[in-house]
Amino acid sequence: MKFVIPYMRRRIVAVAACGILFLLPVLPGCKFNKAQQENSRSVETLEPTAIDGKMTVAPPPQPEAPRFKPVSSSRVATPKNRYRTGENPEVAAQAGWPVKSPNPLPGAILPARRIVAYYGNPLSKRMGALGEHPKDDMLRRLKEEVSRWEKADPSKPVQPALHLIAVVAQGGPGKSGKYRMVMPDDVVNQVHGWAREANALMFIDIQTGHENIRTLLPRFEWILKNPDVHLGIDPEFNLVKSGAKPGTKIGTYDAADINYVTEYLSRLVKTNNLPPKVLTVHRFTRNGVTNARKITLRPEVQIVMHMDGWGAPSLKRDSYADYIVAEPVQYTGFKLFYHNDTKKGDPMMTPREVLLLDPKPLYVQYQ
Repeated sequence: MKFVIPYMRRRIVAVAACGILFLLPVLPGCKFNKAQQENSRSVETLEPTAIDGKMTVAPPPQPEAPRFKPVSSSRVATPKNRYRTGENPEVAAQAGWPVKSPNPLPGAILPARRIVAYYGNPLSKRMGALGEHPKDDMLRRLKEEVSRWEKADPSKPVQPALHLIAVVAQGGPGKSGKYRMVMPDDVVNQVHGWAREANALMFIDIQTGHENIRTLLPRFEWILKNPDVHLGIDPEFNLVKSGAKPGTKIGTYDAADINYVTEYLSRLVKTNNLPPKVLTVHRFTRNGVTNARKITLRPEVQIVMHMDGWGAPSLKRDSYADYIVAEPVQYTGFKLFYHNDTKKGDPMMTPREVLLLDPKPLYVQYQ
């Protein structure tokens, strides 16, 4: 999980769909078996553990979040007025919003629609809304959230989505020594079927652990070739550079890594004559994304910088201002946690409250 503490931020913001916990911690009663044989796509997977007779996976371990410094060179000066942090259009304009982007190609989802997603994994009730409830109940709840967003902003059609954590960071090295677990193809196909049943998009979310995104991403080309399947990457669990064990340190992506991903997706779109892909990049710390202004925008890929820290509304707005508004890329996202945002007695932000942010998030995720 990622949480935001007064001037501290961490992960787990529930998805407009699901959200994922920090690198797989071994939770009470949860234990991972040895790695299975590689599947048909040469992807090493770990076998989910049976708990109370049901197959499940544990969420990743949670690293300590760095303490946020209130005075930051990237914070834009806030004019004195009635706006709260993260809501002031003048501050957004000073930072460079709206970003000049390539004209949307035919079939592009953003900025015409807002995506509302449930995040998680169907093998775990602890990793987000996608797996917390039985399928039919989960889809019903997602539909209700979509309706709330439609009422809050009638001008923007809402597109539901299921955001599957398809590669989960692990607390142990596993057979590959890469500290990540790749979901079997049948789990990916199952969630894709659910998404199509609900006329929803599907997102493949990758937590790399110690494996380079350049080797992991191609393993999902088979599912990304579908026009309704998009991608999410999680800097928190990209620990290739540091070599740290998931759960002991927060990871990072550089613009060079993100540019590799967008170039890969762009080529996939062109080769298969697909509509543009949406790429969500989770972020809740200063170093979660480095050299953000060097990220290349491509017509075939729509980038969402997604604030996924949890905590009180004021702290979530602070994170949004410091890590999303202050470093414009293209579009923005915001995560809401059903449990972690409210665990200290604070209310979860409503759609109307989230829509006060400037720029307004076009991707909303519930975990």
